[in-house]
Amino acid sequence: MKQPVRESQKKPAAKAKRKTRDEINTEARDRKRDKKHRGNASGSRANPVTAARKGGESAKEKDPRIGSKKPIALGAAAVAQPEKKAKPAKKAEEKKPRLTPEEELAKLENDERLDTLLDRLENGETLKAEDQAWLDQTLDRIDVLMEQLGIALDDDVEDEEAEEDMYRLLKGGN
Repeated sequence: MKQPVRESQKKPAAKAKRKTRDEINTEARDRKRDKKHRGNASGSRANPVTAARKGGESAKEKDPRIGSKKPIALGAAAVAQPEKKAKPAKKAEEKKPRLTPEEELAKLENDERLDTLLDRLENGETLKAEDQAWLDQTLDRIDVLMEQLGIALDDDVEDEEAEEDMYRLLKGGN
């Protein structure tokens, strides 16, 4: 087997010359100087440089500073004229439609919670304070609605004491 012919043999390159201490120091100083000038200019956070606008937008640029930009009146004029706050509209009341007195009375009479609480009272149980308050409020609302509609509670009950006893029983006997 023949071995490939070597091309002209070149002399190996001379060893790299060692740098002197002065050369090393000057290179280090240059690197430090370049490193020192990195980053943003001083004050760039408070006064940012505005970027060139894209597409020729003429809209007002957003202020990058955080907080309210609302002007505040200083001096005696600010004390004399306090700001009036607008009352927010209650969304819950706007959404649900108003029931007629007949519908509301029918809804209250068919309420399961009211039935269970009245059954517990008839059995002689004592109710929690919040249940008792809800029951009283509901019964008062039923009375108001019955008066609006002109419905008498019981026409055949002649004895007023019996009627008061029934109300006392329904309201918890307090």
